[in-house]
Amino acid sequence: MSVDPSLKLRNALTRHRNVLTRAERIEALKEEERWSDEKSVLGLPKVAHRKSAAGKKSKTAEAEAAAVAAPGAPAAAAAPAAPAAGAAKGAAAAKAAGAPKTGGAGK
Repeated sequence: MSVDPSLKLRNALTRHRNVLTRAERIEALKEEERWSDEKSVLGLPKVAHRKSAAGKKSKTAEAEAAAVAAPGAPAAAAAPAAPAAGAAKGAAAAKAAGAPKTGGAGK
């Protein structure tokens, strides 16, 4: 039985691998300047290979980026309005309208 094409991963060969080949380990050691050609390829030291993920920007990072983009403008003007205030208004309006609560356990 074969696997349906919709279930196959397109980037199966480009995903993050924890185990490096010997050549990849030697390349990493050369970049760290911990390798010389006189050393044996057997018994290589461990090489950390960490996956780097792009995280979400914090509000302070966004404000700093906005300040860098427009150095003459104040940082408060460049920052977006607080979404919590809008959410509170929306919750109050829904409560006043008699809307049912979402995520309740009383089903």
